Amino acid sequence: MKNSLLKGLMVFLTMLCTSLTYSQDVSGTVSDSSGPLPGASVLVKGTTNGAQTDFDGKFTIKNVGSNAVLVFSYIGLKSQEVNVAGKSTINVELKEDSAELKEVVVIGYGSVRKKDATGAVDQIGAKDFDNVSSPSPAQLLRGKVAGVQVTQSSGEPGAGVAIRVRGNSSIRSGNGPLIVIDGVPLDGGNVSAGGDNLLGASSAKNPLNFVNQNDIESISVLKDASSTAIYGSRGANGVIVITTKKGKSKEPQLTYSTSVQFSKMSGKFNVMSANEFVAAGGDDKGSRDYNWKDAVLRSGFAMNHDLSFSKTTENSNTRISFGASNTDGIVKNTGLDKYSASFYNSNDFFGGALKVESRVIYASLKDETTILSNDAGFIGNIIGTALYWNPTLPIYKANGSYNSISNTYLNPVELLNSYKDYTNTNKLLGSINTTWKINSKLKYQFLFGIESSTSTRKSQLLPTMRILDVATAAVPGSTDVKYGQANIASQNKFNKTFEHTLNYNNDFSDNFNLDALVGYSYYDYTADGSGARGKGYDNAQTNLIDNIEGGLQNEFRVSSYRNRVELQSYFGRINATLFKKLILTGTLRSDGSTKLGLNNKYDYFPSVGIAYKVVEGKEGLVNDFKVRGNYGITGNQEFSPNSAIARASYGNNGTLGVDSNANADLKWETTKSYGVGADFELLNNRLTGSLDYFQRDTKDLIFPVPAAATQPGPPSPRFKNLPGNLINKGIEVSLNYKVIDTEDLTWDISGNASFLENKMTNFAGFVSTGGLNGQGLSGAYAQVITNDKPIYSYYMYEWRGYDANGNSIYADAAGNNTGLGTAAKSILEKQPLPKVNVGLSTNLTFKGFDASASFYGAFGHYIYNNTTNAYFFKGALLGGRNVTKEAAASAQAQGDPNSPSTKYLEKGDFFRLGNLTLGYTFTGNALERFKIKSARLYVNGSNLFVITNYSGSDPEVDTDKSLNGVPSAGMEYLSYPREKSVAVGLNVTF
Repeated sequence: MKNSLLKGLMVFLTMLCTSLTYSQDVSGTVSDSSGPLPGASVLVKGTTNGAQTDFDGKFTIKNVGSNAVLVFSYIGLKSQEVNVAGKSTINVELKEDSAELKEVVVIGYGSVRKKDATGAVDQIGAKDFDNVSSPSPAQLLRGKVAGVQVTQSSGEPGAGVAIRVRGNSSIRSGNGPLIVIDGVPLDGGNVSAGGDNLLGASSAKNPLNFVNQNDIESISVLKDASSTAIYGSRGANGVIVITTKKGKSKEPQLTYSTSVQFSKMSGKFNVMSANEFVAAGGDDKGSRDYNWKDAVLRSGFAMNHDLSFSKTTENSNTRISFGASNTDGIVKNTGLDKYSASFYNSNDFFGGALKVESRVIYASLKDETTILSNDAGFIGNIIGTALYWNPTLPIYKANGSYNSISNTYLNPVELLNSYKDYTNTNKLLGSINTTWKINSKLKYQFLFGIESSTSTRKSQLLPTMRILDVATAAVPGSTDVKYGQANIASQNKFNKTFEHTLNYNNDFSDNFNLDALVGYSYYDYTADGSGARGKGYDNAQTNLIDNIEGGLQNEFRVSSYRNRVELQSYFGRINATLFKKLILTGTLRSDGSTKLGLNNKYDYFPSVGIAYKVVEGKEGLVNDFKVRGNYGITGNQEFSPNSAIARASYGNNGTLGVDSNANADLKWETTKSYGVGADFELLNNRLTGSLDYFQRDTKDLIFPVPAAATQPGPPSPRFKNLPGNLINKGIEVSLNYKVIDTEDLTWDISGNASFLENKMTNFAGFVSTGGLNGQGLSGAYAQVITNDKPIYSYYMYEWRGYDANGNSIYADAAGNNTGLGTAAKSILEKQPLPKVNVGLSTNLTFKGFDASASFYGAFGHYIYNNTTNAYFFKGALLGGRNVTKEAAASAQAQGDPNSPSTKYLEKGDFFRLGNLTLGYTFTGNALERFKIKSARLYVNGSNLFVITNYSGSDPEVDTDKSLNGVPSAGMEYLSYPREKSVAVGLNVTF
């Protein structure tokens, strides 16, 4: 008996000792690339024993076997398993799971797994953004998404951008995509007030300038009808869906980012130096001190600050951010200051059955500019005057006053200092989104959003600045003339969005899932504005803006306007998945708009998409392979309000003038499109990509029909749908390869390319655009839209060189050499829209180090160099103006007219290093003492080099040279130079 008790006691002690030996406490820290990670999950594999990390990313788990396996996980990061192997301290850094991050993409009125999408949808996330704040989120898309081209109109801070998704689908209506921010569609118009048009019209600012890129979580690009038809009459040009950030950490998290950027001119304007000017035969005034860059350019500088705070709980999520950026442009007296704030909050009620989300984005912007313009005549704008100024002539006289030649040959520094132009814009975008989960399969959402902007632009030209036919005013009852002009223009917009959606999602069986959506939308867009202009001031007056009535009474003008657009929509979408392989998507939207004629207020926009997963989740060479196709009809309502109704307005002294006639049959431009594509993952998921072919056919093109020249006929124009089709088709390819993917070292390379072509068919018109300006170019144009040709095709003389007397030789109608008198203009097989767009990016990380580079380029297009055409010819040099060395050394005769011709048409091919970034992330005990989770220091270079043969300032240019409302493309004229920059930045997470 005693032996039995003794044996039992020994067994018990052995078991106890064994358990003490093999059961222990394990603690450590979980972090990601930014530092310690609060709220991460740590679980003993195969058990329910686990813990979550605290504010500092630390955890402790009791009673862990020495041979146990710990599983570390966090949303959006790769889960990691670690053998305890008797260790009591385990520190883990979780890596980003790119597959999981790209698993779900945001689409219209919801989201979908990328693998289940039937349409062409691409998405980039915050990790794809460069580390220097861009004035606009649009620039973040450059070279990142196949089929998307982003062109900035000039190098000016905050300048407008042209975004094209799969090329152009319209002529006179807008070609920009619909932009949706957190579910609220923007109206798409300009947010800043117009300029004064003293030496020509200036470009509009970018409507996306108010968004801080550090607040963006993701940008989705919807490209085909299957994905855009849910937006009906607004989806013909693609849709860009921007989603802003929410809180992620269960512990309070504070982040601060700052950067300082230095920049200088990168383009080429190689006019001659003083010595070269004299050697070429220019008039020598004795000085050798002038340099056009010193006169009007400077080193650019920008400072950025961003601060955000976020916190989540089981039932709430909050994020607040503040941003400030101050940018001095490389042209003197230009810049952009932006102050922004954003707020996000969500709360769950009734056990999660009801969720209320509220978002607010606010920005205050101050734009400062100088006398830049798109269509200045031979007198020039600030760039033109600086280029043609005689480099041997001092800017100042001996007494300190400005040196002036004439009222058509302007002193650039005097012009710069005589002009003031600034715009203050306040922008607010807010929304409340309520989601009610009726049951596990059915939910209802209501969205109310507002978009409000107020903008005031003030400008003045001092009366001491004398320019021919500019800001001049005759004194009543006298022969005296006074100078000077002041303008104040204001614009106010207030837009409302109401949307109701009902979503049903049910797995009827393992082989059938149905996701159905129905909805109703109502949009109300209002805009109003006013303007005041004064002219004819005394020379002693310097503050014209704040005393605008101080000019001549008979020259004082005021104006005002107001318009409103309403859009009402019903829509539905069905996604059906059969046997987990076949996916069908059907969409129908009905839109009604006050823009349209009485007989065509409503129209229907259907689409259908189909996808089949040929291979899914396999190991080896082919891991996933999906084919898809789509067909649909979308619309374009980016034309002027009140285009379908008769409009009249009162002028001075109560005179009534008819502005346009009514057209009860005016309807939307519609785009019929179809496409096929494939998505794939190869080589054990290391190589991913997609391939697409698409074709779009736009009809019912909206044009203004001019007033009848003879009676009977309408005395004023009206808008009409003209017969004709714009065919746009292309191929897109996108690839991403994980070269190395280990815990300490990662390297991936991404590339994309799109191949585009377009043509007008069944079109009887011959529409001119691409207006030219400069000496001898009044009324000239360089582009046309006509049948069986690409849009904006170049139309001009074909230049063949010079004859023995230095006169230009051109081709006649038969193709023979001839003089200008018998030369014939021809439509060239050359177009300004790129046929090929490419993007290339690579990212490398090694422990705390990271490096990234992004390139983009465009090929197969031509640029018309209106600057060279207007300013750089032999006659200009001998007339006392500076020119380039090439123009001075040419065989051109002094009297040879600079007629528009292929002489000034150049290939626009380029390949640019957009951004290069090097960074290092600091972590560890030294930072923890200051409650800092991580700190990242980086250096970023932008536009460090461009490979091109284009002789102008920069090949990536898009000066607005529209005529009669018809836009142009690929034109350069006295553009604000582009800059190259280097920035140093710091990101800190507390």
